[in-house]
Amino acid sequence: MIQPHRNARLLASCLALIVVGCSTAVTRTTIPDRPEKLTYPPLVYHPPAPADYRVPLAAGPVAYLVPDRSRPLITVQVLVRAPAYAVPAGKEPLNSLLADLLTQGGTQSQTAEQLEERLEFLAAELAVHASSTEMSARLNILTKDFDQGLAILRQILTTPRFQEDRLALLKQQELQSMRERNDASASIEQRERGFLAFGEPFFTNRHATAASLESVTRDDLVAFHRQFFHPANMVLAVSGDFERAEMISKLDAFLKDWPITGKTAPPCPTNATFAAPGVYLVNKPEVNQGRVGVLLPGIRRDNPDYYAVTVMNDILGGGGFTSRIMKRVRSDEGLAYSAGSYFPAGAYYPLFFAAGFQTKARTVAFATSIVLTEMKRIAAEPVSDQELHTSKRSFIDVFPNNFVTADQIAATFANDEFTGRYASDPDYWKNYRPKIDALTKTDIQRVAGQYLTPDKVVILVVGPREEILKGHPDHPVTLQSLSTGSLKDLPLRDPLTMKPMTR
Repeated sequence: MIQPHRNARLLASCLALIVVGCSTAVTRTTIPDRPEKLTYPPLVYHPPAPADYRVPLAAGPVAYLVPDRSRPLITVQVLVRAPAYAVPAGKEPLNSLLADLLTQGGTQSQTAEQLEERLEFLAAELAVHASSTEMSARLNILTKDFDQGLAILRQILTTPRFQEDRLALLKQQELQSMRERNDASASIEQRERGFLAFGEPFFTNRHATAASLESVTRDDLVAFHRQFFHPANMVLAVSGDFERAEMISKLDAFLKDWPITGKTAPPCPTNATFAAPGVYLVNKPEVNQGRVGVLLPGIRRDNPDYYAVTVMNDILGGGGFTSRIMKRVRSDEGLAYSAGSYFPAGAYYPLFFAAGFQTKARTVAFATSIVLTEMKRIAAEPVSDQELHTSKRSFIDVFPNNFVTADQIAATFANDEFTGRYASDPDYWKNYRPKIDALTKTDIQRVAGQYLTPDKVVILVVGPREEILKGHPDHPVTLQSLSTGSLKDLPLRDPLTMKPMTR
Protein backbone atom coordinates (compact mmCIF):
# COMPACT_ATOMS: atom_id res chain seq x y z
CA MET A 1 0.00 0.00 0.00
CA ILE A 2 1.37 3.43 -0.99
CA GLN A 3 1.69 5.78 1.99
CA PRO A 4 0.21 9.34 1.96
CA HIS A 5 3.61 11.04 2.00
CA ARG A 6 4.70 8.98 -1.02
CA ASN A 7 1.47 10.05 -2.81
CA ALA A 8 2.40 13.67 -2.20
CA ARG A 9 5.91 13.17 -3.63
CA LEU A 10 4.55 11.41 -6.71
CA LEU A 11 2.05 14.21 -7.30
CA ALA A 12 4.77 16.85 -6.96
CA SER A 13 6.98 15.00 -9.44
CA CYS A 14 4.16 14.77 -11.99
CA LEU A 15 3.36 18.46 -11.67
CA ALA A 16 7.03 19.32 -12.17
CA LEU A 17 7.18 17.28 -15.36
CA ILE A 18 4.02 18.99 -16.66
CA VAL A 19 5.42 22.44 -15.91
CA VAL A 20 8.74 21.62 -17.61
CA GLY A 21 6.90 20.23 -20.64
CA CYS A 22 4.66 23.29 -20.91
CA SER A 23 7.63 25.64 -20.50
CA THR A 24 9.49 23.85 -23.26
CA ALA A 25 6.44 24.06 -25.57
CA VAL A 26 6.07 27.76 -24.88
CA THR A 27 9.70 28.49 -25.65
CA ARG A 28 9.39 26.64 -28.94
CA THR A 29 6.33 28.64 -30.04
CA THR A 30 6.34 32.37 -30.60
CA ILE A 31 3.29 33.95 -28.98
CA PRO A 32 1.98 36.89 -31.06
CA ASP A 33 1.96 40.23 -29.31
CA ARG A 34 -1.35 41.22 -30.91
CA PRO A 35 -4.61 39.20 -31.26
CA GLU A 36 -4.86 40.00 -34.97
CA LYS A 37 -1.54 38.22 -35.52
CA LEU A 38 -2.95 34.90 -34.41
CA THR A 39 -3.16 32.34 -37.20
CA TYR A 40 -5.52 29.42 -37.56
CA PRO A 41 -5.62 26.38 -39.80
CA PRO A 42 -7.95 26.75 -42.79
CA LEU A 43 -11.57 25.78 -42.23
CA VAL A 44 -12.36 22.46 -43.87
CA TYR A 45 -16.08 21.86 -44.17
CA HIS A 46 -18.18 20.04 -46.75
CA PRO A 47 -21.87 20.95 -46.73
CA PRO A 48 -24.43 18.16 -46.86
CA ALA A 49 -25.67 17.29 -50.33
CA PRO A 50 -29.44 17.64 -50.81
CA ALA A 51 -29.59 14.55 -53.05
CA ASP A 52 -28.49 12.41 -50.09
CA TYR A 53 -31.69 13.27 -48.21
CA ARG A 54 -34.16 13.71 -51.07
CA VAL A 55 -36.93 11.10 -51.34
CA PRO A 56 -39.76 11.21 -53.93
CA LEU A 57 -42.74 9.69 -52.11
CA ALA A 58 -45.27 7.35 -53.68
CA ALA A 59 -48.06 9.95 -53.53
CA GLY A 60 -45.99 12.49 -55.47
CA PRO A 61 -44.46 14.96 -53.02
CA VAL A 62 -40.73 15.14 -52.35
CA ALA A 63 -39.56 14.69 -48.76
CA TYR A 64 -36.18 15.47 -47.20
CA LEU A 65 -35.34 13.00 -44.44
CA VAL A 66 -32.50 13.79 -42.03
CA PRO A 67 -32.11 11.27 -39.18
CA ASP A 68 -30.67 12.39 -35.83
CA ARG A 69 -30.69 9.78 -33.09
CA SER A 70 -29.24 12.07 -30.40
CA ARG A 71 -32.65 12.98 -28.92
CA PRO A 72 -36.01 11.16 -28.81
CA LEU A 73 -37.79 13.78 -30.92
CA ILE A 74 -39.11 13.98 -34.47
CA THR A 75 -39.99 17.14 -36.38
CA VAL A 76 -42.21 17.12 -39.47
CA GLN A 77 -42.75 20.19 -41.62
CA VAL A 78 -45.24 20.26 -44.50
CA LEU A 79 -44.89 23.13 -46.96
CA VAL A 80 -48.14 23.75 -48.84
CA ARG A 81 -48.55 25.91 -51.92
CA ALA A 82 -51.65 27.69 -50.61
CA PRO A 83 -50.63 31.25 -51.41
CA ALA A 84 -52.13 34.56 -50.41
CA TYR A 85 -52.17 35.71 -54.02
CA ALA A 86 -54.78 32.99 -54.76
CA VAL A 87 -57.19 34.38 -52.16
CA PRO A 88 -60.23 36.00 -53.82
CA ALA A 89 -60.34 39.79 -53.82
CA GLY A 90 -62.24 41.13 -50.86
CA LYS A 91 -61.33 38.09 -48.74
CA GLU A 92 -57.74 39.13 -47.87
CA PRO A 93 -57.67 37.85 -44.25
CA LEU A 94 -58.72 34.36 -45.35
CA ASN A 95 -55.19 32.98 -45.53
CA SER A 96 -54.12 33.98 -42.03
CA LEU A 97 -57.47 32.93 -40.52
CA LEU A 98 -57.20 29.53 -42.17
CA ALA A 99 -53.67 29.01 -40.84
CA ASP A 100 -54.72 29.83 -37.29
CA LEU A 101 -57.87 27.71 -37.42
CA LEU A 102 -56.06 24.60 -38.68
CA THR A 103 -54.55 24.25 -35.21
CA GLN A 104 -57.06 26.24 -33.15
CA GLY A 105 -60.35 25.25 -34.79
CA GLY A 106 -60.53 21.50 -34.23
CA THR A 107 -60.92 18.61 -36.66
CA GLN A 108 -63.82 16.51 -37.88
CA SER A 109 -63.26 14.02 -35.05
CA GLN A 110 -62.21 16.47 -32.31
CA THR A 111 -63.45 19.84 -31.15
CA ALA A 112 -60.95 22.67 -30.80
CA GLU A 113 -60.85 22.12 -27.05
CA GLN A 114 -60.31 18.36 -27.42
CA LEU A 115 -57.53 18.88 -29.96
CA GLU A 116 -55.71 21.34 -27.73
CA GLU A 117 -56.05 19.01 -24.73
CA ARG A 118 -54.71 16.08 -26.75
CA LEU A 119 -51.69 18.02 -28.01
CA GLU A 120 -50.95 19.21 -24.49
CA PHE A 121 -51.15 15.65 -23.17
CA LEU A 122 -48.65 14.53 -25.83
CA ALA A 123 -46.38 17.53 -25.12
CA ALA A 124 -46.50 18.15 -28.87
CA GLU A 125 -45.86 21.43 -30.63
CA LEU A 126 -48.12 21.95 -33.63
CA ALA A 127 -48.27 25.22 -35.55
CA VAL A 128 -49.31 26.47 -38.98
CA HIS A 129 -47.85 29.63 -40.44
CA ALA A 130 -49.09 31.55 -43.48
CA SER A 131 -46.92 33.73 -45.72
CA SER A 132 -47.63 35.48 -48.99
CA THR A 133 -46.55 32.47 -51.07
CA GLU A 134 -47.11 29.39 -48.89
CA MET A 135 -48.39 27.78 -45.72
CA SER A 136 -46.27 25.66 -43.44
CA ALA A 137 -47.48 23.11 -40.89
CA ARG A 138 -44.90 22.01 -38.31
CA LEU A 139 -45.14 19.20 -35.76
CA ASN A 140 -42.53 18.46 -33.06
CA ILE A 141 -43.22 15.43 -30.89
CA LEU A 142 -41.56 12.67 -28.84
CA THR A 143 -40.53 9.63 -30.87
CA LYS A 144 -42.73 7.31 -28.86
CA ASP A 145 -45.81 9.41 -29.74
CA PHE A 146 -44.91 10.06 -33.36
CA ASP A 147 -47.61 7.86 -34.89
CA GLN A 148 -50.28 9.65 -32.88
CA GLY A 149 -48.86 13.04 -33.83
CA LEU A 150 -48.72 12.14 -37.51
CA ALA A 151 -52.36 11.05 -37.36
CA ILE A 152 -53.32 14.41 -35.83
CA LEU A 153 -51.32 16.25 -38.50
CA ARG A 154 -53.20 14.40 -41.22
CA GLN A 155 -56.51 15.28 -39.57
CA ILE A 156 -55.83 19.02 -39.43
CA LEU A 157 -54.64 18.99 -43.06
CA THR A 158 -57.52 16.92 -44.44
CA THR A 159 -60.56 17.36 -42.16
CA PRO A 160 -60.31 20.68 -40.29
CA ARG A 161 -63.45 21.66 -38.39
CA PHE A 162 -63.04 25.47 -38.68
CA GLN A 163 -65.05 25.84 -35.49
CA GLU A 164 -67.36 28.83 -35.74
CA ASP A 165 -66.77 30.23 -32.24
CA ARG A 166 -62.99 30.13 -32.80
CA LEU A 167 -63.44 31.92 -36.13
CA ALA A 168 -65.44 34.65 -34.39
CA LEU A 169 -62.75 35.01 -31.70
CA LEU A 170 -59.96 35.31 -34.27
CA LYS A 171 -61.92 37.96 -36.13
CA GLN A 172 -62.26 40.00 -32.93
CA GLN A 173 -58.53 39.75 -32.28
CA GLU A 174 -57.66 40.68 -35.86
CA LEU A 175 -59.97 43.69 -35.76
CA GLN A 176 -58.24 44.95 -32.62
CA SER A 177 -54.86 44.57 -34.32
CA MET A 178 -56.11 46.59 -37.27
CA ARG A 179 -57.11 49.46 -34.99
CA GLU A 180 -53.49 49.67 -33.81
CA ARG A 181 -51.96 49.86 -37.29
CA ASN A 182 -51.02 53.52 -37.02
CA ASP A 183 -49.80 53.47 -33.43
CA ALA A 184 -46.13 52.85 -34.24
CA SER A 185 -43.99 54.64 -36.82
CA ALA A 186 -42.26 51.36 -37.63
CA SER A 187 -45.53 49.76 -38.72
CA ILE A 188 -46.39 52.72 -40.92
CA GLU A 189 -42.96 52.74 -42.52
CA GLN A 190 -43.02 49.01 -43.22
CA ARG A 191 -46.44 49.25 -44.82
CA GLU A 192 -45.66 52.27 -47.00
CA ARG A 193 -42.30 50.77 -47.96
CA GLY A 194 -44.20 47.85 -49.50
CA PHE A 195 -46.45 50.17 -51.50
CA LEU A 196 -43.49 52.14 -52.85
CA ALA A 197 -41.33 49.09 -53.63
CA PHE A 198 -43.97 46.95 -55.36
CA GLY A 199 -46.85 49.22 -56.30
CA GLU A 200 -50.35 49.57 -54.91
CA PRO A 201 -51.92 46.70 -56.96
CA PHE A 202 -49.25 44.08 -56.15
CA PHE A 203 -50.58 41.13 -54.16
CA THR A 204 -48.31 41.75 -51.14
CA ASN A 205 -50.11 45.08 -50.68
CA ARG A 206 -53.59 43.57 -50.47
CA HIS A 207 -54.07 44.30 -46.78
CA ALA A 208 -57.00 43.10 -44.72
CA THR A 209 -59.72 45.60 -43.90
CA ALA A 210 -62.63 45.52 -41.48
CA ALA A 211 -64.98 44.81 -44.38
CA SER A 212 -62.88 42.00 -45.86
CA LEU A 213 -62.45 40.48 -42.40
CA GLU A 214 -66.18 40.48 -41.84
CA SER A 215 -66.80 38.95 -45.27
CA VAL A 216 -64.81 35.77 -44.61
CA THR A 217 -67.10 32.86 -43.77
CA ARG A 218 -66.52 29.28 -42.77
CA ASP A 219 -67.58 28.23 -46.27
CA ASP A 220 -64.80 30.42 -47.72
CA LEU A 221 -62.26 28.66 -45.52
CA VAL A 222 -63.52 25.22 -46.54
CA ALA A 223 -63.45 26.11 -50.26
CA PHE A 224 -59.90 27.52 -50.18
CA HIS A 225 -58.66 24.60 -48.12
CA ARG A 226 -60.11 22.04 -50.53
CA GLN A 227 -58.48 23.81 -53.47
CA PHE A 228 -54.88 23.67 -52.35
CA PHE A 229 -54.31 21.24 -49.47
CA HIS A 230 -53.40 18.13 -51.43
CA PRO A 231 -50.10 16.29 -52.03
CA ALA A 232 -49.37 17.84 -55.45
CA ASN A 233 -48.86 21.19 -53.68
CA MET A 234 -46.66 19.83 -50.87
CA VAL A 235 -43.01 19.36 -49.93
CA LEU A 236 -42.08 17.63 -46.65
CA ALA A 237 -39.12 17.90 -44.29
CA VAL A 238 -38.57 15.34 -41.53
CA SER A 239 -35.75 15.31 -39.01
CA GLY A 240 -34.99 13.47 -35.78
CA ASP A 241 -35.05 10.04 -34.23
CA PHE A 242 -36.04 7.59 -36.98
CA GLU A 243 -34.79 5.05 -39.50
CA ARG A 244 -35.01 6.23 -43.10
CA ALA A 245 -36.82 3.22 -44.57
CA GLU A 246 -39.36 3.13 -41.76
CA MET A 247 -40.05 6.86 -42.10
CA ILE A 248 -40.62 6.55 -45.86
CA SER A 249 -43.22 3.86 -45.15
CA LYS A 250 -44.94 6.06 -42.56
CA LEU A 251 -45.05 9.08 -44.89
CA ASP A 252 -46.43 7.00 -47.75
CA ALA A 253 -49.20 5.85 -45.42
CA PHE A 254 -49.70 9.44 -44.21
CA LEU A 255 -50.38 10.61 -47.79
CA LYS A 256 -52.20 7.53 -49.09
CA ASP A 257 -55.85 7.92 -50.13
CA TRP A 258 -55.73 11.66 -49.53
CA PRO A 259 -59.38 12.77 -49.54
CA ILE A 260 -58.77 16.10 -51.32
CA THR A 261 -58.02 16.32 -55.04
CA GLY A 262 -57.87 20.10 -55.46
CA LYS A 263 -55.85 21.91 -58.10
CA THR A 264 -52.31 23.11 -58.66
CA ALA A 265 -51.57 26.55 -57.27
CA PRO A 266 -51.10 29.29 -59.90
CA PRO A 267 -47.63 30.79 -60.41
CA CYS A 268 -46.61 33.73 -58.26
CA PRO A 269 -47.40 37.13 -59.81
CA THR A 270 -44.43 39.26 -60.86
CA ASN A 271 -46.19 42.50 -61.83
CA ALA A 272 -44.43 44.67 -59.24
CA THR A 273 -43.74 48.33 -60.10
CA PHE A 274 -41.24 50.52 -58.28
CA ALA A 275 -42.23 54.08 -57.33
CA ALA A 276 -40.97 57.18 -59.12
CA PRO A 277 -37.90 58.77 -57.51
CA GLY A 278 -38.65 61.35 -54.84
CA VAL A 279 -39.09 62.00 -51.15
CA TYR A 280 -42.27 60.51 -49.67
CA LEU A 281 -43.21 61.93 -46.27
CA VAL A 282 -45.83 60.57 -43.86
CA ASN A 283 -46.67 63.09 -41.17
CA LYS A 284 -46.84 61.70 -37.63
CA PRO A 285 -46.66 64.82 -35.45
CA GLU A 286 -46.97 63.10 -32.07
CA VAL A 287 -43.48 61.54 -32.25
CA ASN A 288 -40.13 63.36 -31.97
CA GLN A 289 -38.10 61.19 -34.32
CA GLY A 290 -38.16 60.34 -37.98
CA ARG A 291 -37.88 56.87 -39.48
CA VAL A 292 -36.12 56.80 -42.84
CA GLY A 293 -35.92 54.24 -45.63
CA VAL A 294 -33.75 54.80 -48.69
CA LEU A 295 -35.12 52.44 -51.34
CA LEU A 296 -34.00 51.13 -54.74
CA PRO A 297 -35.20 48.35 -57.07
CA GLY A 298 -33.77 44.92 -56.25
CA ILE A 299 -32.95 41.57 -57.84
CA ARG A 300 -33.99 37.93 -57.96
CA ARG A 301 -31.75 35.29 -56.46
CA ASP A 302 -30.99 33.78 -59.90
CA ASN A 303 -29.29 37.03 -60.92
CA PRO A 304 -25.60 36.34 -61.71
CA ASP A 305 -24.71 39.37 -59.57
CA TYR A 306 -26.33 37.86 -56.48
CA TYR A 307 -23.04 37.01 -54.74
CA ALA A 308 -21.35 40.34 -55.51
CA VAL A 309 -24.46 42.27 -54.41
CA THR A 310 -24.54 40.31 -51.15
CA VAL A 311 -20.95 41.20 -50.25
CA MET A 312 -21.28 44.79 -51.49
CA ASN A 313 -24.28 45.36 -49.23
CA ASP A 314 -22.49 43.74 -46.29
CA ILE A 315 -19.68 46.27 -46.63
CA LEU A 316 -22.07 49.15 -47.16
CA GLY A 317 -24.63 48.56 -44.42
CA GLY A 318 -25.44 44.91 -43.80
CA GLY A 319 -22.41 44.00 -41.73
CA GLY A 320 -23.37 45.64 -38.46
CA PHE A 321 -20.57 47.54 -36.73
CA THR A 322 -18.10 46.77 -39.52
CA SER A 323 -20.31 48.37 -42.19
CA ARG A 324 -19.82 51.89 -43.50
CA ILE A 325 -23.33 53.20 -42.82
CA MET A 326 -23.24 52.09 -39.19
CA LYS A 327 -19.80 53.61 -38.67
CA ARG A 328 -20.74 56.95 -40.21
CA VAL A 329 -24.29 57.42 -38.91
CA ARG A 330 -23.86 55.94 -35.44
CA SER A 331 -20.18 55.80 -34.51
CA ASP A 332 -18.92 59.00 -36.18
CA GLU A 333 -21.95 61.28 -35.97
CA GLY A 334 -24.02 59.77 -33.16
CA LEU A 335 -27.24 60.30 -35.10
CA ALA A 336 -28.91 56.92 -34.58
CA TYR A 337 -28.66 53.89 -32.35
CA SER A 338 -28.83 51.56 -35.31
CA ALA A 339 -28.34 52.15 -39.03
CA GLY A 340 -27.73 49.81 -41.91
CA SER A 341 -29.01 48.32 -45.13
CA TYR A 342 -30.26 45.09 -46.59
CA PHE A 343 -30.38 43.82 -50.17
CA PRO A 344 -32.21 40.48 -50.25
CA ALA A 345 -32.85 38.58 -53.47
CA GLY A 346 -36.34 37.32 -54.25
CA ALA A 347 -37.19 33.72 -55.11
CA TYR A 348 -40.13 34.57 -57.36
CA TYR A 349 -39.82 38.30 -58.09
CA PRO A 350 -37.22 41.02 -57.42
CA LEU A 351 -37.21 42.41 -53.91
CA PHE A 352 -35.65 45.79 -53.07
CA PHE A 353 -32.64 47.48 -51.52
CA ALA A 354 -33.31 49.47 -48.36
CA ALA A 355 -31.04 51.50 -46.09
CA GLY A 356 -32.65 52.72 -42.91
CA PHE A 357 -32.36 54.32 -39.50
CA GLN A 358 -34.28 56.36 -36.94
CA THR A 359 -33.03 59.72 -35.76
CA LYS A 360 -34.17 63.00 -34.20
CA ALA A 361 -36.53 64.93 -36.47
CA ARG A 362 -34.12 67.81 -37.05
CA THR A 363 -31.28 65.48 -38.16
CA VAL A 364 -33.29 63.36 -40.62
CA ALA A 365 -32.03 65.20 -43.69
CA PHE A 366 -28.39 65.23 -42.53
CA ALA A 367 -28.35 61.53 -41.65
CA THR A 368 -30.01 60.66 -44.97
CA SER A 369 -27.35 62.64 -46.83
CA ILE A 370 -24.65 60.55 -45.12
CA VAL A 371 -26.29 57.32 -46.25
CA LEU A 372 -26.54 58.58 -49.83
CA THR A 373 -22.91 59.72 -49.72
CA GLU A 374 -21.80 56.25 -48.67
CA MET A 375 -23.89 54.68 -51.43
CA LYS A 376 -22.18 56.92 -54.00
CA ARG A 377 -18.73 56.35 -52.52
CA ILE A 378 -18.87 52.56 -52.72
CA ALA A 379 -19.78 52.90 -56.41
CA ALA A 380 -17.13 55.53 -57.13
CA GLU A 381 -14.05 53.95 -55.57
CA PRO A 382 -12.82 50.44 -54.76
CA VAL A 383 -13.43 49.06 -51.29
CA SER A 384 -10.32 48.38 -49.22
CA ASP A 385 -8.57 45.03 -49.14
CA GLN A 386 -9.46 44.71 -45.45
CA GLU A 387 -13.15 45.44 -46.02
CA LEU A 388 -13.38 42.86 -48.77
CA HIS A 389 -11.48 40.27 -46.75
CA THR A 390 -13.58 40.82 -43.61
CA SER A 391 -16.86 40.60 -45.50
CA LYS A 392 -15.96 37.53 -47.52
CA ARG A 393 -14.66 35.72 -44.45
CA SER A 394 -17.80 36.55 -42.52
CA PHE A 395 -19.90 34.69 -45.09
CA ILE A 396 -17.44 31.84 -45.57
CA ASP A 397 -16.58 31.23 -41.92
CA VAL A 398 -20.17 31.24 -40.62
CA PHE A 399 -21.41 29.13 -43.55
CA PRO A 400 -21.47 25.86 -41.52
CA ASN A 401 -24.03 27.46 -39.20
CA ASN A 402 -26.63 26.84 -41.92
CA PHE A 403 -26.39 23.10 -41.25
CA VAL A 404 -25.79 22.73 -37.51
CA THR A 405 -28.90 20.64 -36.79
CA ALA A 406 -30.81 17.98 -38.66
CA ASP A 407 -33.86 20.24 -38.52
CA GLN A 408 -31.95 23.03 -40.28
CA ILE A 409 -30.74 20.68 -43.00
CA ALA A 410 -34.19 19.26 -43.69
CA ALA A 411 -35.94 22.63 -43.61
CA THR A 412 -33.34 24.32 -45.82
CA PHE A 413 -33.43 21.66 -48.52
CA ALA A 414 -37.23 21.42 -48.42
CA ASN A 415 -37.48 25.17 -48.91
CA ASP A 416 -35.07 24.95 -51.86
CA GLU A 417 -37.24 22.25 -53.38
CA PHE A 418 -40.40 24.27 -52.79
CA THR A 419 -39.08 27.49 -54.31
CA GLY A 420 -37.39 25.83 -57.28
CA ARG A 421 -33.77 26.36 -56.29
CA TYR A 422 -32.96 22.64 -56.25
CA ALA A 423 -34.28 22.22 -59.80
CA SER A 424 -32.42 25.25 -61.17
CA ASP A 425 -29.22 25.11 -59.09
CA PRO A 426 -28.79 21.78 -57.25
CA ASP A 427 -25.17 22.63 -56.36
CA TYR A 428 -26.00 26.04 -54.85
CA TRP A 429 -24.69 25.21 -51.37
CA LYS A 430 -21.64 23.37 -52.70
CA ASN A 431 -20.62 26.38 -54.83
CA TYR A 432 -21.65 29.16 -52.43
CA ARG A 433 -18.30 29.68 -50.67
CA PRO A 434 -16.12 29.41 -53.80
CA LYS A 435 -18.28 32.02 -55.54
CA ILE A 436 -18.06 34.35 -52.55
CA ASP A 437 -14.31 33.81 -52.26
CA ALA A 438 -13.74 34.56 -55.95
CA LEU A 439 -15.18 38.08 -55.72
CA THR A 440 -12.84 41.01 -56.35
CA LYS A 441 -12.90 44.70 -55.53
CA THR A 442 -13.80 45.31 -59.16
CA ASP A 443 -16.89 43.10 -58.80
CA ILE A 444 -18.02 45.05 -55.73
CA GLN A 445 -17.58 48.44 -57.36
CA ARG A 446 -19.29 47.28 -60.55
CA VAL A 447 -22.50 46.07 -58.86
CA ALA A 448 -22.58 49.12 -56.60
CA GLY A 449 -22.54 51.33 -59.68
CA GLN A 450 -25.15 49.19 -61.41
CA TYR A 451 -27.69 48.86 -58.60
CA LEU A 452 -27.14 51.85 -56.27
CA THR A 453 -28.38 54.33 -58.84
CA PRO A 454 -28.96 57.85 -57.41
CA ASP A 455 -31.47 58.80 -60.10
CA LYS A 456 -33.87 56.04 -58.95
CA VAL A 457 -33.67 56.62 -55.20
CA VAL A 458 -36.92 56.72 -53.26
CA ILE A 459 -36.69 58.24 -49.76
CA LEU A 460 -39.48 57.35 -47.32
CA VAL A 461 -39.76 59.34 -44.10
CA VAL A 462 -42.26 58.86 -41.27
CA GLY A 463 -42.32 61.45 -38.49
CA PRO A 464 -43.22 65.04 -37.52
CA ARG A 465 -43.27 66.78 -40.90
CA GLU A 466 -42.75 70.36 -39.71
CA GLU A 467 -39.70 69.58 -37.58
CA ILE A 468 -38.17 67.28 -40.19
CA LEU A 469 -38.38 69.88 -42.95
CA LYS A 470 -36.69 72.51 -40.76
CA GLY A 471 -33.46 70.53 -40.93
CA HIS A 472 -30.54 71.10 -38.58
CA PRO A 473 -28.93 74.55 -38.17
CA ASP A 474 -25.42 73.06 -38.16
CA HIS A 475 -26.00 70.99 -41.30
CA PRO A 476 -27.63 72.97 -44.10
CA VAL A 477 -29.06 70.10 -46.13
CA THR A 478 -32.71 69.62 -47.05
CA LEU A 479 -34.62 66.50 -47.89
CA GLN A 480 -35.76 68.02 -51.16
CA SER A 481 -32.15 68.32 -52.32
CA LEU A 482 -31.42 64.63 -51.80
CA SER A 483 -33.60 63.23 -54.58
CA THR A 484 -34.06 63.83 -58.29
CA GLY A 485 -37.82 63.71 -57.69
CA SER A 486 -40.16 65.99 -55.81
CA LEU A 487 -41.37 65.97 -52.21
CA LYS A 488 -44.68 64.13 -51.89
CA ASP A 489 -46.87 63.98 -48.81
CA LEU A 490 -48.35 60.55 -48.15
CA PRO A 491 -51.47 60.71 -46.00
CA LEU A 492 -51.95 58.18 -43.23
CA ARG A 493 -54.23 55.34 -44.17
CA ASP A 494 -57.37 54.60 -42.25
CA PRO A 495 -56.50 51.53 -40.18
CA LEU A 496 -59.83 49.80 -40.90
CA THR A 497 -60.24 50.63 -44.60
CA MET A 498 -56.61 51.20 -45.68
CA LYS A 499 -57.78 54.22 -47.65
CA PRO A 500 -55.81 57.51 -47.37
CA MET A 501 -57.21 59.80 -44.71
CA THR A 502 -57.56 63.56 -45.05
CA ARG A 503 -56.70 65.68 -42.04
